[in-house]
Amino acid sequence: MWALVENNEVTRVFTKPTAITIGDNQYPSNIMSVWSSEELEAIGVYKVVVDNTNFKDKNYYQNTDQTFVLAKGTVTASYGSATAKPLDDQTDDSGAVTRGLKYNHKLAVNQQSATLLGDTDWLVIREADGGTAMPSNIKTHRTAIRTKANEMCSLIDGAKSVDALAALYVYDEEGNRPLGEFPTL
Repeated sequence: MWALVENNEVTRVFTKPTAITIGDNQYPSNIMSVWSSEELEAIGVYKVVVDNTNFKDKNYYQNTDQTFVLAKGTVTASYGSATAKPLDDQTDDSGAVTRGLKYNHKLAVNQQSATLLGDTDWLVIREADGGTAMPSNIKTHRTAIRTKANEMCSLIDGAKSVDALAALYVYDEEGNRPLGEFPTL
């Protein structure tokens, strides 16, 4: 990423090499990748240093737009303070509901369990229609999927903060996470 600096102010930001005109001079896009930093700075183009100190996981937080500042010969892009997304559903004055993180995470768990159960639904239908009985290991597996989905949803409901919810998905050194995994057949 590069920034055009004019009168000690960042006036334009380029996320990819871009042809630019500065004054009466036109420059091709490849100058950003082949010119040295010194050559670029001589015409007012600086490589941007990104400061991700305040950047948080977009799945759980709203990050601010980056701000670009020139200081001591360096252009830095930084984020302001991130705001946690709501855990619970929010209803505005018109009655419109915006779903919170808990709802969306439980929805994902339930969709995944439905997909896993869908693999053996034909056996349920076959048995219900008077055909061959479903094998007991399949019945046990289907029960385990539903039980695990309920456990996962309970853990999600129990999260008291966005960070606590996010922590449910973090794997440890042994490859385990607090939320757990669905059983396999």
